[in-house]
Amino acid sequence: MTNKNILSTSNLSIGYKTKNETITITQNLNLNFQEGKLITLIGANGIGKSTLLRTLTGIQKPISGDVFLNDKSIESYDNQTLAQNLSVVLTEKLPPSNLTVYELVALGRQPYTNWIGKLSDVDIQKITEAIQLTNIEHLSDKKHFEISDGQLQKVLVARALAQDTPLIILDEPTTHLDLLHKVSLFKLLKKLTHETGKCILFSTHDIDLAIQLSDEMVVMTSEIVVQDEPCNLIGKGIFNTLFKDENIVFDDQKGKFIFK
Repeated sequence: MTNKNILSTSNLSIGYKTKNETITITQNLNLNFQEGKLITLIGANGIGKSTLLRTLTGIQKPISGDVFLNDKSIESYDNQTLAQNLSVVLTEKLPPSNLTVYELVALGRQPYTNWIGKLSDVDIQKITEAIQLTNIEHLSDKKHFEISDGQLQKVLVARALAQDTPLIILDEPTTHLDLLHKVSLFKLLKKLTHETGKCILFSTHDIDLAIQLSDEMVVMTSEIVVQDEPCNLIGKGIFNTLFKDENIVFDDQKGKFIFK
């Protein structure tokens, strides 16, 4: 039985427009992101990963082609309905505030609360579930600026979970984390996809970890964008094309990069 597609693209071309011209980063992308899968997006710096994520989330318009969320064009969603189907975790710093961890997670319920912002019993249940799933109960009463970067990433994931969308997209959530917290966050995201049936897509520079823990990967190079399971990507020699540097080589047997 195949998993349901949550997000897909049809002949998608991404890029940006300047005053005088249209710069196309990559074109004719036909990607499928299915429920219950942890999918990582990797590629060298400046290759266009953030542009792709912004286009997939409707923040940025495509050059051409379409993005479909639950079989409907993403451009046909109003902001509130979009926020009930897609949650985004960006790498931006939080604005100054005195919010506690609980209050920060509760912000995930904004697409559902009435204009007063009053939390219903369902809202409180979803917030509690998100906090339990991410194992941050002990942080609930702390101010968000009193916790570590690794803990804050889990809180932001909890906020996205509280939003209760079938798809969560994260832009480089493991940046600034040490190895222990990177592994912890990867494993948490993998657990969440399998326990909740959500699709989680995130960009990362931690390629070796991504190969070990992803269900699928999307690899961006200057020539191609390819989506597949890590073992198939290794078999196709895709990782050898990632870096234009003879000192960085992918070892197919070990399944990781080595340095000459």
